[in-house]
Amino acid sequence: MSGEELDILCITAHPDDTEIGMGGTVLRHIHLGHRVGVVDLTVGELGTRGSGELRVLEAAAAAKVLGVEVRYQLGLPDGFFEVDEANLLKVVAVLRRHRPRVVFTNAVRDRHPDHGRGSRLVSRACFLSGLRRIATGHAGNPQEAWRPQAVYHCIQDRWIDPDIVFDVTDFWEGKMKALACFKSQFYDPKSTEPVSPISVPEFLPTLEGRALETGRLIGVKYGEGFTVERPVGVDDALKLR
Repeated sequence: MSGEELDILCITAHPDDTEIGMGGTVLRHIHLGHRVGVVDLTVGELGTRGSGELRVLEAAAAAKVLGVEVRYQLGLPDGFFEVDEANLLKVVAVLRRHRPRVVFTNAVRDRHPDHGRGSRLVSRACFLSGLRRIATGHAGNPQEAWRPQAVYHCIQDRWIDPDIVFDVTDFWEGKMKALACFKSQFYDPKSTEPVSPISVPEFLPTLEGRALETGRLIGVKYGEGFTVERPVGVDDALKLR
């Protein structure tokens, strides 16, 4: 494995999407020894609170808490990026640069349109990345085709029945520490900025309740659920929960 290659790559629409939707899962897989990275499609510049510049700084701080190998922003326009050829090629170049075996991305549908759109962009790019006749490059060098083995979609604001659940009980505290890095986005009684759906005091307790509900599905305290694009293969039925 080269210096930039990863086992898992999280590609999500906004800074904090990864932490909210899959922060515990990221921590679990890093604990297992896997190389994990994060790419934010946008800097979240249209967010109700904070600014794009501040959210980049918050994302960098959260990356240190998570312990990911790399995190950067692709610079697509928040709220306006489309699933078009130009953006698909940008994501294909990212996939070929890091050559992840597994990709985690946004929910297939959600309250925020960027989440579903980002999900479709990443999913389609994962397929196109495996086509050798599509030319991309990085740092002046041509890239080889690469297709991830699996794409997992997290569950965000709107409930979706999960296909697979990861036990994140031992990593819940770490997830909360990573989320705390996004101080501009969550509840702050001293803030004078407008209220957003995730800045209300009920949001983080609701997030915990969702994790408790999801964990209960597999008999653990906290869980993070995902939907998958193809059936998940197993080698031993007795190792399933």
